[in-house]
Amino acid sequence: MPPAQGFLPNAPLFPPRASEMAREIDLLFFTTLGVTVFFSTLIAVLIFYFMVRYRRTSPTQVGVYQKGGSTGLLESTWIIGPLVIALGFFAWGARIFFAAARPPADAKQYYVIGKRWMWKIEHPSGRREINELHVPRGQAVKLKLTSEDVVHSFFLPVMRMKTDAIPGRYTTLWFNADTLGTFHLFCAEYCGTEHSRMVGRIIVMEPTEYERWIGGENMGGPSGVASGEDLFVAKACHTCHRTDSTARAPQLSGLIGKTVHLEGGQTVTADETYIRESIVNPATKVVAGYQPIMPTYRGQLSEEEIIQLIRYVGSLKQPTGVEPAPAGKAADRPAESPPSPNEGAR
Repeated sequence: MPPAQGFLPNAPLFPPRASEMAREIDLLFFTTLGVTVFFSTLIAVLIFYFMVRYRRTSPTQVGVYQKGGSTGLLESTWIIGPLVIALGFFAWGARIFFAAARPPADAKQYYVIGKRWMWKIEHPSGRREINELHVPRGQAVKLKLTSEDVVHSFFLPVMRMKTDAIPGRYTTLWFNADTLGTFHLFCAEYCGTEHSRMVGRIIVMEPTEYERWIGGENMGGPSGVASGEDLFVAKACHTCHRTDSTARAPQLSGLIGKTVHLEGGQTVTADETYIRESIVNPATKVVAGYQPIMPTYRGQLSEEEIIQLIRYVGSLKQPTGVEPAPAGKAADRPAESPPSPNEGAR
C-alpha cells in the first residue's frame, strides 16, 4: 500500500482537510484555541503586573483598606462577557454538530463492518473492498457502521469525523469530500493486540474516474457473500413472508420507512436497525396480529449476510395499484402450526 498523505515521519502538525465540514470544524477549534490563549495570557500578565506593582516593599508595610466605590460594573463585565463568549461557542458548535449528524437526502449509502483487524466496506453498487474506501469528489457519502466482534471506531482525520462501530446496532457517519487524494483511515478505539494494524486509506476520485473504477473487474470483491435474494430463499424466509392472505409473517414489500404496529400497542419505524433486530432477535418486537414463531438467526448469519438481507428487503417495493394492509394488522387466515427453525422468518 503506498503511503497516504501525512504519513510519518513527514506528517504535518495537523492533517490536511478534505471536506468543507472539516474546515468549519478547524475554524471553530482554532477560534476557541485563540480565545483561550488570549484570555489565559491576559490573566497571567495581569497577575504578574499586580504582583510587581503592589508588592510589599518593607516588612513593616501594611495594606490600606479603602471604603467606597462600586464594583458592580466590573463584576457584571467579567460575568456577562465570558457567558456571552461561551454561549456563542456553544451555538456555533451545536450548528456544526447537527449538520454532521444529519446526512443529506441525496447521500449515497455505504456499509462498513469492523472486524479484528480490518474494515470491510460495501459500495451502493455491491462492490466490496477491505481497508480501502473509494469515493467520488463532490458526492455526499453516508456510512452505515457496525461491528462483528468488539467496539471499533472509524476515524477519518482529513474529514475530522469519527464514529464508533458497535456490535448489534448501526451507527451513521457522513461526509462530502472536496479534495482529491489518498488519505488515512484508522480504528481509534483499542480493540485488541493488533489494533495498531487496523488502518486503511480513503481514495477521493473524480466522479468519472470513480464510475470507471466501480464498473471495473472484481465487482464481487473479496468477500464472496451470497446476494440478499439468494439468502432470503436459502433461509426459507419466503415460506412465511408471502404476499397472499395465508402468510404467517408480515409482508415485506415497501417496509422501509413504514410505521409498524407491535403487540402491546407500541409502534416502531422500520429501518435497518429494526430489520437487523428482527433477524437476530425476532421475539423482541413482535408485529401485532402475528405469532412469535420466527426462529433467531443469531450466529447463523454473518454481518455481511445480514446487510445483504437488509438491502434486499429495502429493494422490495409495494406493487403499484395494490393498497397495503395496515401495518401490523394480520389478515384473516386459518391457524397454522409454527414452522420449523429453517422455515420461519419474521
